[in-house]
Amino acid sequence: MADDSGRLDDKAIGQAAGTQATAKPDGVVRIGWKRDDVPVTVDGMKFPPPAGLGSWAAFKALPEGGVMVMGDTVVFEDEITPAMDAAFAHGLDITALHNHFVFDRPPVYFMHIGGHGRNAESLAEGVKAMWDAIKQVRKKHPVPQERFPGDVPDITGKYNTKTLEKILDAEGSLNGQVLKFTFGRSARMHGVEFGASMGLSTWAAFSGNEKQAVVDGDFAMTADEIQPVMRALRQAGIHIVALHNHMTGETPSYYFLHYWGKGKPEDLAKAIRAALETQR
Repeated sequence: MADDSGRLDDKAIGQAAGTQATAKPDGVVRIGWKRDDVPVTVDGMKFPPPAGLGSWAAFKALPEGGVMVMGDTVVFEDEITPAMDAAFAHGLDITALHNHFVFDRPPVYFMHIGGHGRNAESLAEGVKAMWDAIKQVRKKHPVPQERFPGDVPDITGKYNTKTLEKILDAEGSLNGQVLKFTFGRSARMHGVEFGASMGLSTWAAFSGNEKQAVVDGDFAMTADEIQPVMRALRQAGIHIVALHNHMTGETPSYYFLHYWGKGKPEDLAKAIRAALETQR
């Protein structure tokens, strides 16, 4: 909680987060975690963690009461989903998921978080839950895993197309062995309206067979749609693998979420439909 001067209790935040917290001159309280538990190389060089492998969260009191948090968490590929689920379970938002390097081994991603609440301690507990989920993954597998659990489907290009079209309420298009569905959005830029033909669309591509498939794709979302779509996908077991923007200057602003899921095609279609419904 903040005192009468609006300053946060760094000791209470540190205790809730399970780590040391530091109060800054501007009233912000920060916590951090240096990811030195997994050796990383970038461009063939042994990469020193202080050069950009730091997880952090910053807390600031709000003028009318309550606290906001922003932060960034270093995640390896097999940590993304557990960390995200822990964040959602504790009321935090995921505001970006992307890379900061290329030629990094193992691949490193960065999960940016945000949120606000009545007190800083609760938010700090949420950050701790994220970081604890990551530590549990590394405890079980010291070396980052290179694929999701589950079988790899045989790609035959044969699907129960009519059933999937009914679930998604859209017409599918078969391109080779891939069945794709596209849902256009619209925006304005440079004085003109544009949509799916210019890349502003949500889409889902099924690769596999009638009994098992993977689905990958992209969700185009306005800012207020991001968290509902993400939560719907995760509730259905779909992995989120990126969250970023594809363009600048459009009205309204759009953000894009990339995803990957494995299972029965009908179940995957229902998951996509559930996320689409949050936008309608």
